Amino acid sequence: MAWTRNVLRVDLTNGTCKSEPLNMEWAQQYLGQRGLATKYFVSEVDPKVDPLSPANKMIMTTGPLTGTPVSTGGRYSVVTKGALTGAIACSNSGGYFGAELKFAGWDMIIFEGKSLKPVYLSIVNDQAELKDAAHLWGKSTWHTEETIKKEHQDPLTRVCSIGRAGENGVMYACIINDLHRAAGRSGVGTVMGSKNLKAVAVRGTNGVSTIRDPKAFMAATVAAKKVLADNAVTGQGLPTYGTQVLMNVINEMGALPTRNHRDVQFEEARKISAEAMAEKRPSDGKSHLVTNNACFGCTIACGRISKIDETHFSVVNKPEYWGASGGLEYEAAWALGAANGVGDLEALQYANLLCNEEGFDPISFGATVGAAMELYELGILTKEQIGMEAPFGSAKAVCEMAEMTARGEGFGKELGQGSARLCEKYGRPDLSMTVKKQEFPAYDSRAIQGMGLTYATSNRGACHLRSYTVASEVLGIPFKTDPLVTEGKAGLVKAFQDATSVFDSAGVCVFTTFAWSLADLQPQLDAACEGNWTMEKLAEVGERIYNMERLFNNAAGFTAKDDDLPPRLKTEAAKTGPAKGLVSGIDKMRPEYYQLRGWDEQGVPSKETLGRLGL
Repeated sequence: MAWTRNVLRVDLTNGTCKSEPLNMEWAQQYLGQRGLATKYFVSEVDPKVDPLSPANKMIMTTGPLTGTPVSTGGRYSVVTKGALTGAIACSNSGGYFGAELKFAGWDMIIFEGKSLKPVYLSIVNDQAELKDAAHLWGKSTWHTEETIKKEHQDPLTRVCSIGRAGENGVMYACIINDLHRAAGRSGVGTVMGSKNLKAVAVRGTNGVSTIRDPKAFMAATVAAKKVLADNAVTGQGLPTYGTQVLMNVINEMGALPTRNHRDVQFEEARKISAEAMAEKRPSDGKSHLVTNNACFGCTIACGRISKIDETHFSVVNKPEYWGASGGLEYEAAWALGAANGVGDLEALQYANLLCNEEGFDPISFGATVGAAMELYELGILTKEQIGMEAPFGSAKAVCEMAEMTARGEGFGKELGQGSARLCEKYGRPDLSMTVKKQEFPAYDSRAIQGMGLTYATSNRGACHLRSYTVASEVLGIPFKTDPLVTEGKAGLVKAFQDATSVFDSAGVCVFTTFAWSLADLQPQLDAACEGNWTMEKLAEVGERIYNMERLFNNAAGFTAKDDDLPPRLKTEAAKTGPAKGLVSGIDKMRPEYYQLRGWDEQGVPSKETLGRLGL
């Protein structure tokens, strides 16, 4: 039993922390992390709740493989009703915080209510207490983590916290742990801030000693690590180049959304790519990339540590940003760069540092800047309203907008609401590249058709991590499909969504799926967890989780109309590249997808489907 069987319930209103046993019947049905915490959440929270009201709850949760020797077993998730979307939110993070929570003896923490004053939760093994955080309120995540570690006199304390973005109501605020790992999407940090909860500090010394069959488990993990090492993506590409390995690849296939999805290729993509990060700069002869970096237990090490050019305009008078810190991932580089037509690598890194420091999602932020720049170029927004000139391609504007958003000042308050609210306010809702108010990641759905269906049907709003069909449509994993056609994509998306639900719930990183299938995960889970974890059972668990999330969203007011893409992607054809002349075929794929899911024409799961899945 790789679960600790312990849940910590924190009543912020009354200032109490109480332990309760994990519902093991639910654990057998929903596994852990994303699935199990969502089961707790939907069982306790009204789907109609205002995300920022005390009645909304927030759950920090680990999986049964979190903290174990399995590769990438350092994940934890935050489950709540998203501030940005109003939909079910499950935001996943790496680093070391998740493993530490497991080492302290907890499967999950349920936060309910709202504190009257700023507090943070301190956990040392089975001892948990709320502490005053007045001195931390208004401080960055970096300052908060450093201060808490000093106060606890233990550098091994792991901290997750919100920055000023979460305090100031930026709708896409993150929860940051280990300085640059993030539970990043849907506004989970905004919910945390609404509860006056500044941070969670954890120190665990118990380890994980509850593996069901240690000998079989170690054999399974060794075999699975070899699969990762032998794979071209997880063994070579990601360690060497990180996720940024994709920048030039996606650009060349005409699927890199550029200038708010006006274009599908960026003429300066190479300047912000992995290759550019590794090259020597003319200014100081040093490369932007310092080293790669791994989360707890990870044998892939896709993370980037970068050092900004000290002479760059963004930091020339700000030595606090000259040190090596979390570098650009592909999604952030795209959102801060190509989405806005900006090819200045150092400017993107500065904006990325601000996102980490003050805790806001670079994907939603960058895409919102792209919408603002289009509104500016159309003359709908003026220099006076924004506070600066803001044409596409302005690195200076991206940097200044990041500062404004971090501080919650001036036009930054409007940027902090996300592109859907921004574009609606100025009469052009069609210019918001979102699904369920959440901004798109870095793949154009005209050139990668499966991703259009993925975005439209994602339970947490537009997301690539719910069904990464790029693996199949671009990389040929586990088999190659044509990215330009709609045929077969409904089944592909459903299969990816169900499998990803299992990986997320196990406590491992979704990047393992470049090499692993459920057949690689199954023996590790079966050896770790009590219960008969067959392939058939795991497949059913994945489907059950996805339908449970869907039921919550339906009850919250979402309908089939919300499973759609912006008009631009359905009516404005790709101008260049292999997809030239194509629009998204979402309207062809969605009915077939509903049918395969066992949902009616309105996207509601049938009684037969619910009965089969025990929902």
